[in-house]
Amino acid sequence: MTVAVEPFRVVFVCTGNICRSPMADIVFRSFTRRAGLDHRVASWSAATGDWHVGERADARTLGALARHGYDGERHRARQFTQEDFRVADLVVALDRSHERILLEWARAPGDADKVALLRTFDDIAGDQLDVPDPYYAGPEMFDEVLGMIESACRALFRQLEPAVRQPR
Repeated sequence: MTVAVEPFRVVFVCTGNICRSPMADIVFRSFTRRAGLDHRVASWSAATGDWHVGERADARTLGALARHGYDGERHRARQFTQEDFRVADLVVALDRSHERILLEWARAPGDADKVALLRTFDDIAGDQLDVPDPYYAGPEMFDEVLGMIESACRALFRQLEPAVRQPR
């Protein structure tokens, strides 16, 4: 008899869900897929604000992703909801402003315990825990931000991988 195992669920959160959090989701999914664990881990992304709901990722985000071998074409922005808290096992904020907002939105017991900053998983981040917002910068900043996100997502995945390989 095969027992269905619920996947570990991760949601990445930034301001508008068109730059940083879609990058993190797409990069993180690539790690789970390459490890053959995409059936054991589910991820998505969301925004703290509603300005871009339904929109594609920023063209500079898509460009940076494409230059590094990722495909972000299917992404559509959405806003974080209480349902995300309910279903997610881990809520990953891209900077401290998102972390503050998410902690304010935490309502149910345990919601606040699910919130973590992405770069806290990455030893090389040091005390630079915010992933900077590249929105008002040029394409080179999007590449730099993607590098930070790749490093932090790799570290996050390495931490989660042993647990998700085992039945929950």
